[in-house]
Amino acid sequence: MRPKVISPLIPEVTEMKKMLRRLSLNTVCEEASCPNIGECFKKKTATFMILGNICTRACPYCDVDYGKPEPPDPEEPQNIATAVKRLKLRHVVITSVTRDDLPDGGASHFAEVVKAVRRTAPECRIEVLIPDFSGDRKSLEKVVEVKPDIINHNIETVPQLYKKIRHKGDYKRSLEILRWVKEMDSSVITKSGIMVGLGESVEQVLSVMRDLVSVGCDIFTVGQYLQPSIHNYPVKKYYTEDEFRMFETEGYRIGFKEVYSGILVRSSYNASEVFERLIS
Repeated sequence: MRPKVISPLIPEVTEMKKMLRRLSLNTVCEEASCPNIGECFKKKTATFMILGNICTRACPYCDVDYGKPEPPDPEEPQNIATAVKRLKLRHVVITSVTRDDLPDGGASHFAEVVKAVRRTAPECRIEVLIPDFSGDRKSLEKVVEVKPDIINHNIETVPQLYKKIRHKGDYKRSLEILRWVKEMDSSVITKSGIMVGLGESVEQVLSVMRDLVSVGCDIFTVGQYLQPSIHNYPVKKYYTEDEFRMFETEGYRIGFKEVYSGILVRSSYNASEVFERLIS
């Protein structure tokens, strides 16, 4: 059974959406049909999605539109910064669609957003959830150089399911992204996450967790995959709360510094609280 969530039709959500539209901003909360949108928008938090709302990859688990994107909006970095200041955010998460059409995969735009938020809201922590930039190390350097507090790159699923779930992704390439971040700047906290319920085995999940620790990943998130529409990949299994507690226990045993595991957990869900636990 699907877990119960806060309705996305409450007034606080409507007001949040109006503010986002005034600034011409997208959120992954809306575009990916996240089940936590009611709760997060009620708390005046959101995961901003830069570089438009059209992705150049068509992953079957994801509800974000696929097609030919528009050019990057040069006003978007400052608009993100303005929204962060208006919402008085202490911790902001910035992600993007995958932009294989851009020479650097959108890395320079990520960097401009980080710099704009630093200028406008210097007290705010910045977490970026990045794509793989087609495995280009120089593109990744552009993001690392502006020193976000956390760099997240989701591994998403087990390698055995990549052909079905992430046919344009590469498991080893994603691990390299996380390894490279630590090589470039060991002070940056790294984070990754996985969805379960797509047909993987428990041992396959534990193997991914071990791989992530081996490349220096600090924070690990794991949540239940929920089919966003009838057009997306179907759920193969619903995990129990006990199984998610097991993933948490094993995650700490394997060597993560922080683990966030639960049915409704998503990589950016309660990101500030997870960070606070890490540094406390």
